[in-house]
Amino acid sequence: MKLKTRLIIAFLTVILIPILLTVMLACLFGKYQISAIEKTYEISGMTTESLANSVAVLSRLTEKAYDELDQMVSENPGKMEDVTFLEDFNQKLRNKNAYLLVRKSHMMNYVGTDMDEAEPVIEQLPHFGDSDLSSENGLYLGGDAQALVKQVDFRYPDNKEGSAFVVVNVRGVIPEVERLYLDMVVGIVVVLVLTAAVLILWIYRGVMGPVGKMQAAAQKIKEGNLDFELEAGADDELGRLCQSLEEMRRHLQDNAEEKIKFDKENKELISNISHDLKTPVTAIKGYAEGIMDGVADTPEKMERYIRTIYNKASEMDTLINELTLYTKIDTNRIPYNFNTLSVDAYFEDCAEDLSIELESRGVEFGYFNYVEAGVKIIADAEQIKRVVHNIVNNSLKYMDKPKGKINLRVKDVGDFVQIEMEDNGRGIAAKDLPNIFDRFYRTDASRNSSKGGSGIGLSIVKKIIEEHGGKIWATSREETGTTMYFVLRKYQEVPVYE
Repeated sequence: MKLKTRLIIAFLTVILIPILLTVMLACLFGKYQISAIEKTYEISGMTTESLANSVAVLSRLTEKAYDELDQMVSENPGKMEDVTFLEDFNQKLRNKNAYLLVRKSHMMNYVGTDMDEAEPVIEQLPHFGDSDLSSENGLYLGGDAQALVKQVDFRYPDNKEGSAFVVVNVRGVIPEVERLYLDMVVGIVVVLVLTAAVLILWIYRGVMGPVGKMQAAAQKIKEGNLDFELEAGADDELGRLCQSLEEMRRHLQDNAEEKIKFDKENKELISNISHDLKTPVTAIKGYAEGIMDGVADTPEKMERYIRTIYNKASEMDTLINELTLYTKIDTNRIPYNFNTLSVDAYFEDCAEDLSIELESRGVEFGYFNYVEAGVKIIADAEQIKRVVHNIVNNSLKYMDKPKGKINLRVKDVGDFVQIEMEDNGRGIAAKDLPNIFDRFYRTDASRNSSKGGSGIGLSIVKKIIEEHGGKIWATSREETGTTMYFVLRKYQEVPVYE
């Protein structure tokens, strides 16, 4: 789930859940307290709405006492002068947050509370005969009194006017209502705390889970450990951040593995070049010593020694050139000079050069051109010649037949010109064939010592052909020979319409 969605849900939850739970708590606590009030004060018909009106609640509490007082004064008004009765009746009212006042003529005959509390009420008491104003629902007295008064008028046995007042103090509320308010406050606080705790835990787990994974992953990367996998877990902002971190880890791991491979290849290159340079250097040194020591004592022998020294120096020059070219390939700095070349003329020259070189080495050479005159290609003449010579040198290096043979064929294959170079050498095993164009790859360890070579000749060939927009591949049979194929795109003039 997206972090934005989580925050929206959290916002709505903080608003809606407390409201719903508060309403439910209010109903539950209200019903419980209504039941307690009805049982304690012996009243009925209470509703949740009436609890919100403290005056209405207090009025309901004294209904029964008011009815009893009204009935008693109508039957036996003389009891209103019985202090014991008045005290007992007043005690019932005190249990209901009310008290009794009795007036005879204009004098207070009984006060059921402290005078400090009763005096503001006494000053505002209605006159005899005003009971209709107060009615059984009570008359509210404001100011300092803050009381609800229910009035019962009667006449004493001596025919003097008398009034009994049930006074309810409305400044406070009954304990059950107070408890309801307290329960509501506590319930709302609990609801808010629980809602906030659940939301915080939900958001914390949703955020800190991925953050914890990323922190652990960052620590591993810091320690150089890249051999692990960071799972995103969810398709949200943090999940995508995990994916980015995982991609960075894979990129770093690939770079690290590539660096290890590169370092290994460099060490192998240095080892190969060192080995391959050592052989001609040793030969040059030996033949030079032979000349200095007078071993070459005839003109023919002197010429043979000098030619051998020259050939070995040429081998060294070839190895150094390969190393230089390899460096340029590795940094993509091979200089190309593309030109339009005639297939006939170009490969005729290549064949002539190869014929002379291979004849001196006792290798039979055949050249076959199946391309029509006028076909052209766009290529770098020097680099394509390097390709041809590298393939030929590779064939010569692994030639194991007494009578070596190399054929060069040029064919037209539609939009491309295909060059085939076939030899009758030892061939390449099927398991090695897919790897022969990889840098530093050798088909077996024995060739490293017996045949020499840097192991980058065919990788240079592949690089050059690919940067010409072509392709190179090979087929081979062990003990029969190998054929190298590469294709170059034809040059086609675009017609101009006037």
